[in-house]
Amino acid sequence: MRKWLPLLTVCLGTFMLLIDVTIVNVALPDMRTDLDASFGALQWVVDGYALAMAALMLGAGAIADLAGHRRTYLAGLALFATASLICGLAPNPTVLIAARIVQGIGAATMSCTTFALLNAAYAGRDRGAAYGMWGAVAGASSAIGPIIGGLLTEIASWRWIFFVNLPFSVLAIALCLLVLTEGERAQRNRIDLAGMAIFTASAATATYALIRANEHGWTNALTWWLLLGSAIALAAFVVIEIRTEQPILDLTLLRDRFFTGVLIAGATLYFAAFAALMYTQIWMQSSLGLTPIAAGAVGLPLSLMAFLVSGSLGKYLHGDNPGRIIGAGLALIALGGAIGALLVHGDASWPALIPGSLLVGAGVGLATATLSSAAMSAVPWHRAGMATGALNTAQQLSFALGIAALGGLFTHRTHHILDNPATTAAGVQLTLAVSGTIALLGALLTAFLMRRPKHYAVQNDSAGQMATAAGTRSR
Repeated sequence: MRKWLPLLTVCLGTFMLLIDVTIVNVALPDMRTDLDASFGALQWVVDGYALAMAALMLGAGAIADLAGHRRTYLAGLALFATASLICGLAPNPTVLIAARIVQGIGAATMSCTTFALLNAAYAGRDRGAAYGMWGAVAGASSAIGPIIGGLLTEIASWRWIFFVNLPFSVLAIALCLLVLTEGERAQRNRIDLAGMAIFTASAATATYALIRANEHGWTNALTWWLLLGSAIALAAFVVIEIRTEQPILDLTLLRDRFFTGVLIAGATLYFAAFAALMYTQIWMQSSLGLTPIAAGAVGLPLSLMAFLVSGSLGKYLHGDNPGRIIGAGLALIALGGAIGALLVHGDASWPALIPGSLLVGAGVGLATATLSSAAMSAVPWHRAGMATGALNTAQQLSFALGIAALGGLFTHRTHHILDNPATTAAGVQLTLAVSGTIALLGALLTAFLMRRPKHYAVQNDSAGQMATAAGTRSR
């Protein structure tokens, strides 16, 4: 039993940071009333967290490679807990959004260390089992967030969706100090601060432009200037990464179409499976009159299916053809989005979401654990922090941009009137249709890009085991 304590420690952090991506969705109507928040502010409560994770994940991975993965994970836990407390005490939307951004920074420093810590603790079949269980937790966490959020919001208040992180954080910190050991560090003597700053500016500007377009329209000149500025910053980031000796993202990794396929799959997964959840929650509570608990419970089929599929199949998928598995997961998400779009209409109620949610949950469970192991197999072991950071950046940035982009479609259909069931249902219908289309495109690209000779996974798994053994000897 003791040998699984490192897995428990990592899963606690993963559970908290992924739940906080979606737990706020069910509390948004109460936040709007309590804090007198605008629709744009509500988007930033969700996007501020995801954007901070996305923008800083690569830099956090570089810091972890330099400072040590255990130490970085511990610092992230402490920052996450502190920011959660401030979120719960926030007196206005500005403080809440700022605290959510800090919370996202803590989450980024935790997330970038996940697989390096698991690789340092496990090898062989144990590593496959650890990936499978981690995948089950990861697959269910984002989906189960609305359920926990609904319970806490209705029984106590929306503030408790943040206060609940505190005891779990204390437990995770204690376990980290007791059971985690530091693996071998990558050889790095500097951090690419310029790359971090430029990438953060590009991602933040693009997200702000999309949210601004929702409020001021696409004819607004400043929106287009912001998008242009984001594109220029992204181009500058590429130039910096090419010229620097120790970049936060080694762009040569993108020459490998397998690794590029992993990033595209991760991005489309988070966009298609989770970005629309915010708008389904607004529909159910503001238009259909469901309580937070009832609205959160509607997400239960998705979370249970994700947990069951990932938990039962994850250990059998390790080393198999990942492109087919991930592509199949994305195809299920695409089918779920299409069915949801067909069933949700002006006269529909919450049961219309269930069939599509079951398919989306199955797709999430199938793809999540496989994505993680595929990312690790695509790079040398000493690039673990970078690979993890790149995958999580793709996922969280896609989620943040998805929230903003789908928000424009949602408000276009609802005309900012959130208590009319017919117009709000039309907005949800459109977000589900677009999500399903994105998942289908991702499935096709994944099937094309993630083709690898059968002996590749075996070679990389052996290399990973040798790296783990070397780290064990060094301790």
